[in-house]
Amino acid sequence: MTTRATAPSAAPTSAQAWILAARPATLPAAAVPVLVGTAAAAAGGVAVRPLVFAATMLAALLIQVGTNFANDYSDFHRGADHEGRLGPVRVTQGGLLSQTAVRRGIVVAFGLATLLGCYLAWVGGWPIIVIGVLSIIAGLAYTGGPWPFGYHGFGDLFVFIFFGVVAVTGTAYLQAGAWSAVALAASVPVGLLVTSIIVVNNLRDLPTDRGVGKRTLAVRLGDPLTRTQYALFIALAYLAVTVLAFSAPERRWLLLPWLTIPLGVRLVQRVRGGVAGRDLNPVLVRTGQLLLVFGVLLAAGLMLVARARLPLSPA
Repeated sequence: MTTRATAPSAAPTSAQAWILAARPATLPAAAVPVLVGTAAAAAGGVAVRPLVFAATMLAALLIQVGTNFANDYSDFHRGADHEGRLGPVRVTQGGLLSQTAVRRGIVVAFGLATLLGCYLAWVGGWPIIVIGVLSIIAGLAYTGGPWPFGYHGFGDLFVFIFFGVVAVTGTAYLQAGAWSAVALAASVPVGLLVTSIIVVNNLRDLPTDRGVGKRTLAVRLGDPLTRTQYALFIALAYLAVTVLAFSAPERRWLLLPWLTIPLGVRLVQRVRGGVAGRDLNPVLVRTGQLLLVFGVLLAAGLMLVARARLPLSPA
């Protein structure tokens, strides 16, 4: 069985290539924190501001897309993307888009996010400016720049911080104008599930990353411990939401994410069962789906608490 990454038999159109570069399967990592952060603010008794929500969501998606473009471009130039790649074809390495076009895509995505960020900074003040600037720098520095932290084993930590803690609490701050302990607590399971997507991605790429000197956390831990990390993060996500749900009687709606436990168990069984190589691609997609459904249910639970007019006070 060959390990060569092949492009589609029929050359995609330019629009299809851009969609491929945007990596739609990763977009729940941007959308879910905004949903949960907004719902956490509502559960605290704040009336949701739809325009702020829409601008936050669009800015988060643009930062995610810009990060995906930057990773595509930087990985190609660092030699991490090559014919032995096991993941979906990358547009720069596959010649589907020119390097110049991808660079322009990076500028456009982050530029539009910055324009939206100006409005959000007007709403939320200097903390939002700091969050926006650091988020864009992190997106560029994940695989680019003089010291790409994704190449040195810090990718998992940065994903947890920026797509979990920062994204959820920052969104809640934009809605409420104050920091929320409930949003912080809700950010933990979100961050763990977002990071689980990276864990699967790096587990799949472990042999090729090791070969090109890309020292992801998976490369540092090795195959068995990375599989354990995935199982642990999934389990901790359910534990975190359970602790929050049982911290007060009015929070029982926050047990809604338990409905996704069968999917979480199946994914852990597959990863712990030794599935490897390209067979991990469906696991990666379904981990994104788990994040999406889990996040929607968590946000729904928070909104139901808000509708019952039982504001969540910090535990």
